[in-house]
Amino acid sequence: MPTSATRTAELTGLVDEVAAVAAAAGRTDLVARLAGARTRLVDPRMRIVVVGPLKQGKSQLVNSLLNLSVCSVGDDETTAIATVVYNADVASAELVLAEPGLDPVRVPIPLTDLAGLDPSTPAAGGREVLRVEIGVPSPLLADGLVFVDTPGVGGHGNPHAAATLGLVTSADAVLVLSDASQEFTEPEVAFLQQVVGLCPAVACLISKTDLYPHWREIVEADRGHLVRAGLQLPLIPISSVLRTHALRLQDRELDVESGFAALYDFLREQVRARTEETIRQSVALDVRSVAEHLALTLGSELAALRDPAKGAAAVAELQKAKAVAEDLQKKSSKWQQTLADGIADLAADIDHDLRDRLRRVTREAEETVDEGDPGRDWPALGEWLEQQVAVSIGDNFVWAHERSVWLAEVVASNFSDSGAVALPHLHVADLDGLLDPVASLADLESGRIGITQKVLVGMRGSYGGVLMFGLITTMMGMALVNPISVSAGLLLGTKAYREDRESRILKRRSEAKVAIRRFVDDVSFQAGKESKDRLRMIQRMLRDHFTEVAEQTLRSLAESLRAAQDAAQVAASDRARRATDIEERMRVLAAARDAAAGVSR
Repeated sequence: MPTSATRTAELTGLVDEVAAVAAAAGRTDLVARLAGARTRLVDPRMRIVVVGPLKQGKSQLVNSLLNLSVCSVGDDETTAIATVVYNADVASAELVLAEPGLDPVRVPIPLTDLAGLDPSTPAAGGREVLRVEIGVPSPLLADGLVFVDTPGVGGHGNPHAAATLGLVTSADAVLVLSDASQEFTEPEVAFLQQVVGLCPAVACLISKTDLYPHWREIVEADRGHLVRAGLQLPLIPISSVLRTHALRLQDRELDVESGFAALYDFLREQVRARTEETIRQSVALDVRSVAEHLALTLGSELAALRDPAKGAAAVAELQKAKAVAEDLQKKSSKWQQTLADGIADLAADIDHDLRDRLRRVTREAEETVDEGDPGRDWPALGEWLEQQVAVSIGDNFVWAHERSVWLAEVVASNFSDSGAVALPHLHVADLDGLLDPVASLADLESGRIGITQKVLVGMRGSYGGVLMFGLITTMMGMALVNPISVSAGLLLGTKAYREDRESRILKRRSEAKVAIRRFVDDVSFQAGKESKDRLRMIQRMLRDHFTEVAEQTLRSLAESLRAAQDAAQVAASDRARRATDIEERMRVLAAARDAAAGVSR
């Protein structure tokens, strides 16, 4: 069975052969397409995105994998900016800053400034920091891996994980970290389900096994959670500290105990092999498509050379096909109508889905508020609300991505008559400011009052009772303050305190509902805006991709028509030589097409 390297080398040879035929035919557009395919084949870049809650050891994992200190770690440190680590001959670092209306700006920074880097760094000059890119020499990265260390999902002030999910859509693999201090929580399982919906290669890493002796029980509990959620994912316990000690001491047994050997097996077998196979499938499809374009032109010319009468019939057929292809470039063409209608329907569906999810969360939160005292339960309620909002936005993001891929397939079906059509890669991870932070849930008074205030409330209520019943009893010859008036005062004072307490609870409930609605409305406004931005980017990507497909189809038909017409004017003495030359090119294309079809199976 041929090795992966052998299959890649064979496919590279096919690309070069077909590119030579395209160059000889003057098809610079097809040559450029094959050049891009060849670059993907010989220099595959695999993005490994590391995600997880705050303080789970994501940065330390990246450092241990590379045996380098590139990401800031420490008890008081946490990743605040997405960090991209790639291979480079010389170590360097750059801040990528947003520039409204222009391409992002890159600002070099010293490697010593990476520790504690945050969005407010003076090097940004007040501009939004999109990410930091670090290039370092590393044998692991030299194999084509690129690691992305992300800010922690969840936590106060970070009520959603949509920005991280945006990175996941362009990832070749995702490593989800959760430390061994506790088993998976419900939000973590929900986040895992969202990640699996966006990326085919996902592994769960149980970190910090060196700190918790009971980590094996946690791993088994986590495995049960995954089974119940219907997730078949590898569960790999690791310890970055043991890995660091193993490398320093050159201790192979300690390295195995750290769990990194199993992690490397996952990266090699599940990520690299799958990614290389996906790239080969994509390149094979490009080879088949280009070969079909070239065969159309060469076949038309060959038919005209062999039999001028048949050549005239071929010209007539090509003219009809060219007229149909020209219609693809018109504004009213079917594929553009499909794309425009699909994006409009998708935008409406996604907006409705987001509002419906958030409305259900709001309704459930308000029901919880009505069932108790929100002042006492506000911290727990706020944490639950942020988690539910995060899950809602994440599910909406995943559903939007799946619908976008479906729309691309629907648009591609309009080109079925043009041969094999590759789908574009809907990577929207570079969308600037994917989901800007929103204001946190407003604080709410706890409603607790001191004993002095309680007495004052009771006294205000009891005053009227003592006075009223005291006056009545004075008519009976009793003193103003007597057992009857005092008892009445106690009853009315207790009633007044209870009414005051109920009034304060009702007021807090009203304030809590207003705070919840304001928070959800802020999130809905921001998420809705970014969702529309994402859809516009996807629309542009699909439009540009399929416009290029339409233009290549039109040019192939135009070249075929021209070649068939020119063949009729070739001198009889040159016909045999030209026909032999074309037959040889056709054999090359046929062999390449058959070989590429074998790769695609």
